Order: sequence, then C-alpha cells, then structure tokens
Amino acid sequence: MNKLTRIFASLALVLALGGSALTLAAVEDQIRERIKPTGNVNIAGEEGQQRQQQSTGPRGGEEVYADACSACHDSGAAGAPKLGDSGAWSDRISKGDETLYDHAINGFNAMPAKGGCSGCSDEEIQNAVDYMTAESE
Repeated sequence: MNKLTRIFASLALVLALGGSALTLAAVEDQIRERIKPTGNVNIAGEEGQQRQQQSTGPRGGEEVYADACSACHDSGAAGAPKLGDSGAWSDRISKGDETLYDHAINGFNAMPAKGGCSGCSDEEIQNAVDYMTAESE
C-alpha cells in the first residue's frame, strides 16, 4: 500500500470515529432531555422555611403561630390549649415564661420539639409563646 493510500485510510478512520462520537453526544443529550425533572415538589413547611431563610431577623410571634402552631392550637388537637382559652392557659401561664419556653422548644406531652417547626429558631418559638399567652390571658 502506498503512502497516499495510508493517509486517506487514516483520514477516513478519523472522520468515521469523530462522526460517531458526535452522534453519541447527541443521543446522550436527547436522553438527558427525556429524563429531566418535570417539576418541583413542595413538602409541608418548606415554603415557611424558605420565607424564614429570606428574612433579615427572627419572625414575630403571630407569624410563627400562623405558620407552625395554629394547626393544633386552633383546634385543640392532641390536647393542645386553644388560642384565647384563658381557662386552658391559666395553669400553664402560672408556671412562668421559662417553663413555657422550655416545653415549646424541647417538646412536652404530645407536642414535638418546637411544635414540629424544625426551621424555627428558639427566639421565634419564644415569640410564638409570648403571642399565645398574650392572646389567652
């Protein structure tokens, strides 16, 4: 085989291999497009946590109450004292703020720690407790 034939054969081989690499890349791009996620899932509480992360400081008690506490304290679920029910709150309030803060932050009876608001700071939980006690005295 002469030198010129070898050069053309090598050039043809390089072009053939290069073309298949481009074809493979195009197929991979098509696969990625077909299997990409079609949307996002917003799990319970995620929206409130995102708002908290965007804020410049701790949220007020009324906002924390609305986002994290109202589900149980509006309905009285699992024995939670209802907001505004001074009879249900009086014994609790008489134990002092520090006890209420401790129970709210660490959990007490059926209430989980921070009322299930894992994204809430201790200060925000205290703000919520202050709001609930003020509304229930």
